[in-house]
Amino acid sequence: MDKYFGSSIWPVRRFEKGESHDCLDNVAEEVPVALVYNGISHVVMLATPADLEDFALGFSLTEGILASPEEMYACEIVEAENGIRIELDISSERFLYLKERRRNLAGRTGCGLCGTDSLSQAVRIPAPVTSSQIFSVETLHSGFDQMEKMQVLKRATGATHAAAWLDGNGHVSCIREDVGRHNALDKLIGALTVSRSDREKGAVLVTSRASYEMVQKCASAKIGILAAVSAPTALAIKIADETNVTLAGFVRKNGHTVYSHPRRLI
Repeated sequence: MDKYFGSSIWPVRRFEKGESHDCLDNVAEEVPVALVYNGISHVVMLATPADLEDFALGFSLTEGILASPEEMYACEIVEAENGIRIELDISSERFLYLKERRRNLAGRTGCGLCGTDSLSQAVRIPAPVTSSQIFSVETLHSGFDQMEKMQVLKRATGATHAAAWLDGNGHVSCIREDVGRHNALDKLIGALTVSRSDREKGAVLVTSRASYEMVQKCASAKIGILAAVSAPTALAIKIADETNVTLAGFVRKNGHTVYSHPRRLI
């Protein structure tokens, strides 16, 4: 269990109805988190310091650093002077693969999709998912209602995104929050992996837009349905179509839009 909750208390001056008063406010934490593999720092992310073991595992799997959770032997959270280090011990085979990826960065500046040396690598297309999960519209919308009530950090701070798992029975059985939408999804996928949940029997619900990375991560985890409260991008739709992921956006109480493979939402 993480020692961090993800928020802190700050003194503020609040203005309401023409008057001001001093009080304490709950504010979401955002700290640099370095992912260190076998002693080598790979990437530094800004993240909410909660559920960091889930984050490390989910990120490692969805970014293709690990092919399976068994390739991660240990994970230690270390509080550093200016942030947090997550020190992972991974298999020698995957570490060699990671070092080869890092060589692609040599001599580069200003890279937007770091660690890639070709356009085909920049937009990685996972294998098509085979999920046969089907949800009714009512179940989908019920899932978002459940998720809203379970967002503890959002309710306390107003600053976090959430990613939730709607299981095959229509219940939100897991939720993760973070200031970053991709981080929240990585945390969720990590948690689902640890609990050995059947990722082909359910759907991911997110409180953000759906970028191509989020579709990519879901497809990598063999998740067949991604539903978002906001819009997807064109590239997200393209990848969802190619990977057999059902992508829904603008999920509201009065409706939603399905952009790919609508057969799973009836």
